[in-house]
Amino acid sequence: MKSYLSVYSATTYEKVIERSRFIANCAHAESEEEARAFIAKVRAEHSLATHNCFAFVADKVGNLMRFSDDGEPQGTAGMPILDVLKNKKLFETAVVVTRYFGGIKLGAGGLVRAYSGTAAEALDLADIREYTPCREVYFTVGYENFDALKKYLSQSDCTVKDTQYSDKVRVCAAVKAADAENFLSAARDFMAGRADAEEGEEYLFPFPLSRR
Repeated sequence: MKSYLSVYSATTYEKVIERSRFIANCAHAESEEEARAFIAKVRAEHSLATHNCFAFVADKVGNLMRFSDDGEPQGTAGMPILDVLKNKKLFETAVVVTRYFGGIKLGAGGLVRAYSGTAAEALDLADIREYTPCREVYFTVGYENFDALKKYLSQSDCTVKDTQYSDKVRVCAAVKAADAENFLSAARDFMAGRADAEEGEEYLFPFPLSRR
């Protein structure tokens, strides 16, 4: 498994260019079916729009790419949106840019700038995450040592996924797979035997970019 960047949650961005409304919607899409379902949803929401142009990269390596000008002059909408996805090195991401024509023609160059610019600005606002191989780590502690564990986790490069309370506290944290060994070693030193730790499964996890 290799790391890659993708949109984590759906984002909408709107701007007006020469009286035309441009609305960009972007979302995470792990397959062509998911991407096309997202596109269909946006089309349904904007069924009266002049155009709903799109592009997507629906895999982790960039082999599954599609785009559409949806009636705009060839090469002025879909491909510019796809170029934005490529330049930002985004995968498993779909973008739809909707246009409500405002009466002023933009010309080919103007259309390219409008569609690519709206897509880029939407993605700049989106929650982009690094989907990275992670390892789940489970900690079990008594309540008297829970604050110490929380302190360790808060200062570590990990994401707490779940906390269960019973006779003891069981915490599930996700840490980058490459860092798991050092993370566990440091945890054992910090807790000085006051917590039991075990490794869980490995899979891709969307870490916030601030944790890169």
